[in-house]
Amino acid sequence: MKNFIPFILLFFLLISCRNDRKMLDVLADYNYSMEEKGYRFGEYIKLPKEVTDNADAVKISFGDKETSDMIVDPKFFEYGENKVTFSIKTKGGETLNQDATINVFSKFEEQDISYEIIAEYPHDSNNFLEGFLLEGNTVYESDGLKNSSQLIKYTLGSIIPTITEKQPAHIFSEGCAIAGNKIYQLTYQNKLGFIYDKTTLKKLSEFPLPNEIGEGWGLTFDGENLVATDGSNKLYFLDVNNPSKVIRQVTVGGFKDIYTQLNELEYHAGFIYSNIWHEPYILKINPKTGETVGKFNFTIITEEHTKNDKEHVLNGIAFKGENMLVTGKNWPKIYEVAVK
Repeated sequence: MKNFIPFILLFFLLISCRNDRKMLDVLADYNYSMEEKGYRFGEYIKLPKEVTDNADAVKISFGDKETSDMIVDPKFFEYGENKVTFSIKTKGGETLNQDATINVFSKFEEQDISYEIIAEYPHDSNNFLEGFLLEGNTVYESDGLKNSSQLIKYTLGSIIPTITEKQPAHIFSEGCAIAGNKIYQLTYQNKLGFIYDKTTLKKLSEFPLPNEIGEGWGLTFDGENLVATDGSNKLYFLDVNNPSKVIRQVTVGGFKDIYTQLNELEYHAGFIYSNIWHEPYILKINPKTGETVGKFNFTIITEEHTKNDKEHVLNGIAFKGENMLVTGKNWPKIYEVAVK
């Protein structure tokens, strides 16, 4: 009889392990099936019956945060991909862990914004455009690539710069923004930003990019903070008096899409406009929530310029009154569009 007891224990152990494995497999299948469908804030994460029937408790951890509430709460979740770990305490006393991705989308579908092209202006097709600004009738433009990076100033309708500030050969310039009498400019992978006098384009100082930002992409100014992108779906709000400091972050979400590779930015009338790298779209974003409320489709314009080189992408946004100016990398044209 004594020899029989270990076999009984082994039998129940095998049964328990098999049940645990099944529970994790069911949870994995459920999580995978929900990745494309996703969740909206306020929705309940309804775990499979095979999990809830055999669990005493379930927690979701997000690095150093965790919750046992299965509600998709913005205190824990953000738009886009959320890398989490499910921790299940079984009725048998075991703790099972499983990593998962929970995608969160906005509740409301973004509006397709219609427009009409009402004017065209020349643009220097030699310029690998990264940042694009209009103040009055003056264009401020940041152009990228090593050995070619520069900050220039010219009159809309002309392609001849009135002032050019060249960058050192190792610098790859990115987005730029005007705040007061200064221009701020990011760099791609140099981990630096530059500050210039707006009138003369003479460099006043430089600053290290915040640690939170892996790469410099787009930049704008919302009247209070600089707002930067780094190729993810995040907007980084920077202290204009200390651009190395991130004040807050906002993740951007769409109704069905995870909008990564946010690029050139423009702030206008309470909204942030951003293009998506290698896509023919410009998003209209609520900067308080990150929700994408509108979307421009510039496929017809973009295809004309990318047919011979896929890197000649849409990458310039500015506003001329209530009209939008649109251009791109090495484009020979700037388009003025009236928003309908």
